[in-house]
Amino acid sequence: MRMEEVKIGNVTVVKPMERRLDAATAVSFKSRMADLINAGERLIVLDLTEVEFVDSTGLGAIVSSLKSLGPEGDLVIAGVGDMVMNLFRLTRMNRVFRIFPTAREAVGALAGGPS
Repeated sequence: MRMEEVKIGNVTVVKPMERRLDAATAVSFKSRMADLINAGERLIVLDLTEVEFVDSTGLGAIVSSLKSLGPEGDLVIAGVGDMVMNLFRLTRMNRVFRIFPTAREAVGALAGGPS
């Protein structure tokens, strides 16, 4: 899976550049997120602006990334489209993740550290 990564202060913005986060892409997504977390990244914004569809495998990879961060880290979501937001609501993941309209707002919320 192609992803862009940008470090802004102590926050890393990860932006998947594929339209789908599904069974075909979730393994490489999860692997890259694990690499970032193992390298010490603790505050991550997942910018889903380009992602139009997430299936249960993709959602599981996102949740796994959050769990890998542990209590000293945080992962928030930004740029969620209607279809993906419907999945977050249906699975109640909108109660697990803080979701922001833009990556800029998400970075601002994380800049002070985990909540």
